[in-house]
Amino acid sequence: MAFLFSYRPISENVYCSHPSSLFIPLFLLLLHLLNLTATHSALCRTSCGEISINYPFGIDEGCGSPYYRHLLVCSYSGKLELRTPSGNYPVRKISYSDSHMLLSDPLMWNCQDGDKFRPTRPFSLDTSTHLSLSPKNDYLFFNCSEEHVIIQPKPMFCEQFPDRCDSSCDSASYLCRHLPECASALNFGASCCSYYPRAIESVRLMLRHCSTYTSVYWRSIGTPSAYDQVPEYGIRVDFDIPVTTRCLQCQDTSKGGGTCGFNTQTLSFLCLCGYGNVTTYCKDHNASGHNIRIGAIAGTLSAVSVGVIGTGAGLWYLRKVRAKAPVTCGVQSNQNRLF
Repeated sequence: MAFLFSYRPISENVYCSHPSSLFIPLFLLLLHLLNLTATHSALCRTSCGEISINYPFGIDEGCGSPYYRHLLVCSYSGKLELRTPSGNYPVRKISYSDSHMLLSDPLMWNCQDGDKFRPTRPFSLDTSTHLSLSPKNDYLFFNCSEEHVIIQPKPMFCEQFPDRCDSSCDSASYLCRHLPECASALNFGASCCSYYPRAIESVRLMLRHCSTYTSVYWRSIGTPSAYDQVPEYGIRVDFDIPVTTRCLQCQDTSKGGGTCGFNTQTLSFLCLCGYGNVTTYCKDHNASGHNIRIGAIAGTLSAVSVGVIGTGAGLWYLRKVRAKAPVTCGVQSNQNRLF
């Protein structure tokens, strides 16, 4: 019967080697890993698909302002989404000059739905963040119950009941009479009214008594006239840009052109440079020995820790082998072979 493995003694493979020499490539590999990790620690992606990612945002941990940490996520296919308590919403555009972003909600009513109202969800934002619903949004609610919702032409109703004006849903809204992109999408039996919620809870309460809703924002077209805005479907969310002297110095090209970021453990400011991270700016040669913090970005710290532990273990084993292992110079036997 043939054996799968045969025994053949090896007695004359002549060479001179020390087992500790096997750890030299491993040690060099770990050094390369540490160097590569330190270089990558200062890199932040500047785009997701066709959308630019600038300060105060970041899609990589430790990039941008800590106020917007974990709010934006970029998929492998290059789609940018905003995380909110009510779900993730596709980001269509970010304007840094006007400090706002435009979102879309696939569950909101659109022209293709017509009078077929689908279940939806109320949009909400985390009030602890520096994001806020723009006052340029208008919300249109469809097929609301008149028993629970005040549906009245707002100008006339506000004159008669000024103390209840903000609670009414305007049935004479311009947008209801001129739905953007599809003025005749609703049948005569469907009702529409416009209401701007003062709080997120207001949207949730309205949807208890309305079939669905949609959001329309007014987009500026830049023409110097009375009609310089056009309505479009979407949710406009405004944001603040926290400007600090340290961030401006970090971004200054004459001082190294770094990227503003933060320490993921302490949330303190860091200027991310090509060689590492500093607390001032990239060309500040007196900044505490450049204060390189490889662990400023999550993931980097763990990689470095693994590298350091692996290197330490390798050095410990190296010393142990040197002290106990004999030098197999000349003959390799089945007792001292490694494989």
